[in-house]
Amino acid sequence: MTLNSEVSGRIRDYRPRLPHARWLPVADQVRATVAAAAPATCYEARRLLYAVGRLAVWADSGGLPRDPGLWLRTETIDAFVLSGCPGLEGSTVQTCRTWLRRTREALVWVERGEAPPVRIASPRNPQPPYGKGELARLRDWAGHLPGRARLDGLALMALGAGCGLAPGELRQVRGHHIDTASGVPVLDESLLGRLVACRADWSTVLTELAQAAGDIYLFRPGRKTAAAKNLVSSWPARHRPPNGLPPLSARRLRSTWIVGLLAEGISPAVVAAAAGMTSPAGLAPYHRWVPPLPRTEVLRLLHGHRR
Repeated sequence: MTLNSEVSGRIRDYRPRLPHARWLPVADQVRATVAAAAPATCYEARRLLYAVGRLAVWADSGGLPRDPGLWLRTETIDAFVLSGCPGLEGSTVQTCRTWLRRTREALVWVERGEAPPVRIASPRNPQPPYGKGELARLRDWAGHLPGRARLDGLALMALGAGCGLAPGELRQVRGHHIDTASGVPVLDESLLGRLVACRADWSTVLTELAQAAGDIYLFRPGRKTAAAKNLVSSWPARHRPPNGLPPLSARRLRSTWIVGLLAEGISPAVVAAAAGMTSPAGLAPYHRWVPPLPRTEVLRLLHGHRR
């Protein structure tokens, strides 16, 4: 297994948002480690660079030898995670831990020919998306809540239905994590480890929320801890919409975002990457809610015309 020239170029040119004096001593070893591991994993090289780079800088700052084999020992990875993974928070910490473990497994496979251990997991079924009418009415309800409740409700909806963030991700977003310079709100790639742009229907709301928030969290900034238990789920429990409307759910909002993109014919590979999935296969449970295309549209596409 080899890397193509494009991926090799990305690894060679990678520059993290870390102090140059701390990155430079470990840069070559980080790049070499990722170049060796990337072909044997299902993760993009930039994600591995992000995780291994931060681990290497942390290990080097702690006086550990500059040895990737030592960096990627289970006990070193666990110590890095227990230290709080400087610069990371919330679910990003666990995601980073997963990337590091998969890198270790890939290197063991490459160097020793040992297959990585089988991982058995029961996938969680996604929650159904909201109907268009439901979402519009929920948006109107949230927009009329008093004070801070209004801002939190709109933030939950804009980050869920507008950006497809999972509960653990949306609670991390601060105002400065949203770049609006291009006119399209784009979330900080270093925070999520992927590219996410807000849907047009939510762009104005998200931009206004980001500008008002500045350096504080968009959702529930008054929290006492950054990753409080039930931080996201407890908000809908306290704020229930009237007239038989379903409660707000971060997972249902994310499902609404995914199904909406698929229904518009967006490439599954693009949707999966934006959703933080390792491959389009992760979208399979959502296809049950994607409406079929009209017959004329199917014929047009089969004939060779793009949507």
